[in-house]
Amino acid sequence: MTVHRLAPLPDQYSYVFGGREPLLSVAPGDLVEVSTEDCFGGRVTSPNDRPSEVVPFAELNPVSGPIEVRGAEPGDMLAVHFVSIVPARPQAISCTFPFFGALTSTHETAMLGAPLEERVWFYDIDLKAWTATFSARNSDYRIDLPLDPMHGTVGVAPASGEVRLVVTPSTHGGNMDTPEVRAGTTLYLPVNVAGAMLSLGDGHARQGEGEVCGTGLESAMNSVIAIDLIKGGAPAWPRLESDEFLMTTGSVRPLEDAFRISQKELVDWTSDLTGMDALDSYQLVSQLGLAPAANVCDPNYTMVAKLPKWSVGTAQAYGGVHARLRASAHDYLQSR
Repeated sequence: MTVHRLAPLPDQYSYVFGGREPLLSVAPGDLVEVSTEDCFGGRVTSPNDRPSEVVPFAELNPVSGPIEVRGAEPGDMLAVHFVSIVPARPQAISCTFPFFGALTSTHETAMLGAPLEERVWFYDIDLKAWTATFSARNSDYRIDLPLDPMHGTVGVAPASGEVRLVVTPSTHGGNMDTPEVRAGTTLYLPVNVAGAMLSLGDGHARQGEGEVCGTGLESAMNSVIAIDLIKGGAPAWPRLESDEFLMTTGSVRPLEDAFRISQKELVDWTSDLTGMDALDSYQLVSQLGLAPAANVCDPNYTMVAKLPKWSVGTAQAYGGVHARLRASAHDYLQSR
């Protein structure tokens, strides 16, 4: 088992997918211990800080990488298994912004109401109790929330030499903000350029489905990922697999088209795994599927479609790569 370490210096973080030289080169089957910054780059240090004043817009959502995967070529599929995701600081940060989020006017949704206040919440993180404490700003209400760490932004370089800001999710992955990208999950990404050029960041100590206010519990993370490569297996859109579910994504606007993409992808995947035709697969997905919203506030919205794995019988996605990576994760964790 080869384990690499990636801890970018402050000037090495990236704010785009594509167009950058790799910080690390790995082989399929390798593991990477990677440190990531929070979406504010560590600049918000007090509830009295205004992120809009201390963080330039172009420097929101720094990602660690790119990581080159040797042998990856366009048309292949990258399998990224999240071995562990642990908050790196004793506090996480969330906030509301004027003109950003699902329940406010934006530059694309014009309303006469006043913009939201820019307000910051600090959550105390207790790794032993595995909780984050919510404290209301304008009352004495407090409650401990269970941690559910995830990475909101994970992706590869887009096709055709395109460079994309990290805040916009699409077929290359990116800022999908789905809580499904947690420890124990494998994310499948299409390879568009030689080496794939994987980057990740935007850790959330937890986040509700939809990321309604526009931010999760933003946190720097110490994470471990296991990487594999499936030759010639590229999906059209990112997919995920956990021990219990097969999941597909769609990231566009409007939201109903993101929903349609994710559902069609799940119907197609179900058909491939079971040998059923499209309409039989459509019927099964219609009766068993789940459809959590990942985010409804980014430049593209993201929807996820989920199907219980027991419904496809003994079929294994991509030759059982998720199970193999889970075994590698177990060996790594046992050795630490």
